[in-house]
Amino acid sequence: MALLMTGLAGILPEFSAAAPSPATTETPATRTTKTSVLKTARKPVEVASKEDEQVIVTGTRDPHQTAQKSISPIVVISAKQLQQTGQADLRDALIQMAPSMTRSNMNIGNSNMTDAIQLRGLTPNQTLVLVNGKRRHTTSVMTDYTGPQQGSIPVDIDMIPVSAVDHIEILQDGAAAQYGSDAIAGVVNIILKHSAHALTAQAINGGYYAGDGFTSGESFNWGTDLGKGRGFFDLSAEYKYMDHTDRGGRDNRTGDYDNHIMGNPRQMRETISYNMGYHITDNIQAYSFASFGHVNGESYQNYRLPTVLPEVYPNGFSPQITLAQNDYSFTGGFKGKFVGWDWDVSTTYGGNVADVGMFDTVNPDLYKATGHTPTRFYPMMTFNDTQWTTDAGIRRGFDVPLLAGPLNFALGAQYRYDTYQVGAGEPASYYGGGPSADDGLSPMSASKNFRDVTAGYMDLSTQLMKGWQLDLAGRVEHYTDVGNTETGKASMRYDINPMFGLRGTISNGFRAPTLAEEHYSNMGVSPTGASGILPVSSAAARLLGSRPLRPERSMNYSAGIVINPLPRMHISVDVYQISLRNRITLGGVYNGQTAIDALEAGGFGLPGGLIPEDVTAQYFANTANTRTRGMDISANYETPFGRFGTVNWDVAINLNDPVITRTATDGNGNSLLNALYRGFLTSYTPHSKEIIGGTWRKGKWSVAIHEIHYGNVVSQQQYVTGPYAYSNTVYLPFNNGANQQTNILVGYQVSPQWRLSLGANNLFNAKQPIVPKNTNYLGVQRYNFDVQQIGFNGGYYFFQINYSMK
Repeated sequence: MALLMTGLAGILPEFSAAAPSPATTETPATRTTKTSVLKTARKPVEVASKEDEQVIVTGTRDPHQTAQKSISPIVVISAKQLQQTGQADLRDALIQMAPSMTRSNMNIGNSNMTDAIQLRGLTPNQTLVLVNGKRRHTTSVMTDYTGPQQGSIPVDIDMIPVSAVDHIEILQDGAAAQYGSDAIAGVVNIILKHSAHALTAQAINGGYYAGDGFTSGESFNWGTDLGKGRGFFDLSAEYKYMDHTDRGGRDNRTGDYDNHIMGNPRQMRETISYNMGYHITDNIQAYSFASFGHVNGESYQNYRLPTVLPEVYPNGFSPQITLAQNDYSFTGGFKGKFVGWDWDVSTTYGGNVADVGMFDTVNPDLYKATGHTPTRFYPMMTFNDTQWTTDAGIRRGFDVPLLAGPLNFALGAQYRYDTYQVGAGEPASYYGGGPSADDGLSPMSASKNFRDVTAGYMDLSTQLMKGWQLDLAGRVEHYTDVGNTETGKASMRYDINPMFGLRGTISNGFRAPTLAEEHYSNMGVSPTGASGILPVSSAAARLLGSRPLRPERSMNYSAGIVINPLPRMHISVDVYQISLRNRITLGGVYNGQTAIDALEAGGFGLPGGLIPEDVTAQYFANTANTRTRGMDISANYETPFGRFGTVNWDVAINLNDPVITRTATDGNGNSLLNALYRGFLTSYTPHSKEIIGGTWRKGKWSVAIHEIHYGNVVSQQQYVTGPYAYSNTVYLPFNNGANQQTNILVGYQVSPQWRLSLGANNLFNAKQPIVPKNTNYLGVQRYNFDVQQIGFNGGYYFFQINYSMK
């Protein structure tokens, strides 16, 4: 551990230089403890143990493990903390609280309406999401527009009502040996409410300082008893509406603010879920939880001039992509005890169906051929993703005389069946060059794909001596499309005394290519160009030098210290290194005639009038090896001021330094990554994000103030004028300097049931810097929405009402 910390300490001077004064948001920890070592006022809702300490279930199979004594770094966020962010979305609430979690500010196209999360500067593909400890299915909508999340098939966590969440456990450590593929950067485990006697409701209404983006979120949760204390049934529902924002500049072609692409989509979302458990006997419990969500979204694309088709739109038009999603998940299972063994058998079936359409647009080629064109195309393409997972596991603790604690032994098996389908659009959507702004998929691009995944795992944990914990985990998996893998993890913690402890882990990880990465196909069209994605195994992609995909492999190391120097104070510092081989991203970027030929060979038609250099074609590939080194720091402290109330101070910091250690080449001998895609992997995520602040409480009043500091990021801007216009080899590095946002929330407890709150996120209306004119596409895209730093929408204010009856 000492050697590892010494080795990783070399990154600290870089971070101290890159990150000025620390400044951060909501404390990403809900920690309570048996003694007075730490006593956070924001306790989790109905999850504290009898000894008033937060018991965790993520990253361990020890039924008595707690957050403070965790062998791996873990953050626990309560439902109350989520409420205090003023966000109607679960994703955006987490971004306000967890410094290691980031997201893109905007995506163009259908992925602009999917809510993804990521950890430690890696993509959503490397973050595993669980619900009640069970693997959650991904969306079917790929992030297909250029950016650091491009190519991701994430879990859309906002398909789970925020009112259903009891607390969230974020494991900031590799855990592929415990949970399987994807758990490279960490694990987000969403624990659902399980109350037998509760009714809560919340309403949030807000908007941006600019006067747009009105957002309304209403939710409720109701729990009831089943069978005189033998069980519970907990029901949650949520409705959210979010309107467009517009932060674009004047369109160079018209001189007016008539291009609305730079902003949030309009979105309406309805979700419902339940969680239930019932003791059939004293030793057997049946449990089930499920969710269903429906989303309709509309996202502006670039304005088209009247010259495109004056017969239909004499004043020009602004196409909007639509996305209609149905998302569903069901889990049912039994668990209990038998001759001293804990056992659990369950099955989970979930999926996502997405239909992509477009309105306020035309197909010029169809009009030229027939004299008629629709102005609404539906569907233009369809995607369907399902995942069926069945788990069986047993666990038992054995008393071993030589050990200071029981030897916990766990053994289990898992079977998963994945499917991914791509469906063609209506014929009018793929005729010729397709509608302006997006090209529908032809039957040539349609496919049905599936695979089987089988796995077995074993886990051992114990206390070798008092205060000395050891955890060993191993897992084997077989994928019918990419073969076998073996992963392992060793973790250790030693508490020297109640005030000081050391911990460390070493593990290897594995991520199989998703079915979408193997088979996805699409093309987006701008006013001057087009960007297409070809299936890696297709003949068209092979023209560009594609090779079959291999799984990603990782090695994770972490080492940390846990300090409790004073009563009510807790500090943890963890350093980490994640080495990834055969990383899967979009690569093989070709433009000009080579790209045009490949797209046509792939069945895509191109509209006339495009700039050849602005036409690109690419595919998924094992593009690079990367190494990410970083540090997570968290601290909180409660200060009582007597009759003046109490303040809970909190600090959370993430330092992150990713580098590329090797870049692969394609079958034509060309590098698979250009400067832009190297930037996506290394410089579009802040090297530091700090959240610092506190919450003051006295009587019925509370005031929470938090500052979020984002370190600088460097984007690679594509030239749109001059000799390098639309070049895919020469880019302009642009430094987006460090930035801060201030969040404030003032709350008043009107009665035991009712609470009113007024707040603002980004109180002082901070925004990204405006990009140089020679990289500002059409004069409209004034900000680089790809960088995962502060946003461009500016300040947001809200009013919140909460009702609770227990």
